[in-house]
Amino acid sequence: MPASTVLNQRQHIGLQKLSALAGFSHSALGPNKTYKFIQDDASGESALVSSCVRLFENLELTCAVGQLVYETIQAHHSVYRTGSGSLLFLAGAWSRAALECLQRGISVSHIISAMSEGIGICLDVCNKCSIPVENLSVAHSESFTAMPFDVRLQQLKKPVVEPSQTSSNMHREHKVSQKATSTVGQVKIKLSRHFCETRVENLSTDSQPPEPQGPNIAHIAGGLSHGSADAMKLAVEASYLQSERNQQANSSVTFDISKVVTCLLPGLSEEHACVLPGCILLLSAEQASVARHLKNQHIRVALITGDLSYNYRHLGFSRAAGLHRVSDQPALLSSSKEDEWLGKVVTLLLSLEVNLILVSGLMCDTLIQCCCGHNILVVEKVKASILKTFASATGAVPVTYASQLSRQCVATGVKVELWRDLGYQYRKHMTAVNISTCRNSGLVTVILTSYVQGKLQALEDQFWACASRLHHALKDRALLPGAGETEMLCIHRLQKQAKYCTNWDGDTVQRATTDTGTTHYKGEVLHLMADGLIDYICTVMVNTGRTSKVRARTVVSQQLQDCNGPIAQFSQLFLEDEREEGVSSSPIKTQAIKIYDNLSVKQEAWRKALDVVFLVLQTDAELITGMDHETDHVEENVMLL
Repeated sequence: MPASTVLNQRQHIGLQKLSALAGFSHSALGPNKTYKFIQDDASGESALVSSCVRLFENLELTCAVGQLVYETIQAHHSVYRTGSGSLLFLAGAWSRAALECLQRGISVSHIISAMSEGIGICLDVCNKCSIPVENLSVAHSESFTAMPFDVRLQQLKKPVVEPSQTSSNMHREHKVSQKATSTVGQVKIKLSRHFCETRVENLSTDSQPPEPQGPNIAHIAGGLSHGSADAMKLAVEASYLQSERNQQANSSVTFDISKVVTCLLPGLSEEHACVLPGCILLLSAEQASVARHLKNQHIRVALITGDLSYNYRHLGFSRAAGLHRVSDQPALLSSSKEDEWLGKVVTLLLSLEVNLILVSGLMCDTLIQCCCGHNILVVEKVKASILKTFASATGAVPVTYASQLSRQCVATGVKVELWRDLGYQYRKHMTAVNISTCRNSGLVTVILTSYVQGKLQALEDQFWACASRLHHALKDRALLPGAGETEMLCIHRLQKQAKYCTNWDGDTVQRATTDTGTTHYKGEVLHLMADGLIDYICTVMVNTGRTSKVRARTVVSQQLQDCNGPIAQFSQLFLEDEREEGVSSSPIKTQAIKIYDNLSVKQEAWRKALDVVFLVLQTDAELITGMDHETDHVEENVMLL
């Protein structure tokens, strides 16, 4: 065995750790998420998780690769709220591909070059196979599964509809021709006397040509629910509520998730989940009494970004750590300074007639008590985007410190209403209060309920994942074929490019066409990248609980073999239930509703996955020590940054 291979097997520990950490993502893929209990042996506390993000939050990560993975999926989750499982899985799959390349003697620089080309191929496939979504409608529907998105698109392409009628209904012909209309959405379909042809006519006038009606938001949501139908229904209702309050003429349909708040209520069944306008927050009994006092009163609101406490300094003015003031009585001095600060803040708030303070961070308990004593309601941990919404709707100016408040910073136009008394929750008496703006600002609160308190976090994550998919679908104005169809197209392209680089017997076709020798290894690297995507598809299929790993690979291989034409076409990979008798030999089952993925989310998850692999791969290469630098074949396996 070459010395370089032995060296790489011994030193590239980071890739092995990355592959091991990616194993946590297997149960979080697909529509059927598996809940897991994470228990702390020291404290005995446990957490119920069903996503990679929550799993890593509760793990004690001691290695650098673990910290890198955690920070990567956290950064992705903070923006997209979905796709972290795919990111982690592919990072592990492609790290194994890189390890295999190293074992075959392929240098780090050649691996990076070929994999960069491979991800470029995949991103190009996504762009080309994306489905544009135009002319969206915001009309409310009873269920987002009422009409599949792909069926809706097919109907829009047919201006002439031929309704099928049985002979038993022929005696109703005269009655139908007299009524002559059947309303569907915002158009009406006129049936001819002989049921041979129909015409689509405008409701307002027959003289104008008909305008095609776009698909409803709910129809898109049906293909983006990914097994979380209840959570997606809440997301659709939130989008409807926003559109009803903020829709402008000829404006594009959007779903602003920055104006959406979630409120978790334990002790109620999950059927009690609902969507309401405004910002609903949980307050303590003392704060609730202040809210009752403010009902039907003229409210003046102040907005604070950051913490509202004596020791708080924003990042640009943080004090150096470890410095202490030398004094005979440091504790008394500090206490007197804080008391002086409290007095100034309360005096300023009273002079400005402020009776509502919204703080994005935390507030010191002493100041809260002082404010409650003067009937000033304080709400902590308000999202920065919600503060921005209140600022734009009321004209209030957010400030960092209370000393910056002035008449120009305080504004009116806010309502405070008691929504529900929840009794004792978390050993405290809690009351839900709805704080909203007098103007239509688009603020929406999603109430999530469950008998199991530990499940609320998972339900919240499911909702945000669905809301994010809907938001990015409307933002991208495009969708990707889901259920493995996009991945199959990428695999087909990668394998096709790999065959172009090498013959079936492994001989190089273009060995002399490049000076770097990248083409010599490109075919092998692309094949291994495609194998990682195949492993991803098969894992998702296995997680449906309706097939085995072997049968899933058989299905994928069969589809790849059947696609021999110039244009690749694949079916969405859903398997029939093997328990049913009389199942046909074909493993592909046509679904009533097609599944879709987000274009931008998938592309960014794949980019981040490969970025993590490259970073670990190059870091491992730089950390290799004890080499004989006079040995050429060893040096070419190390890429210096």
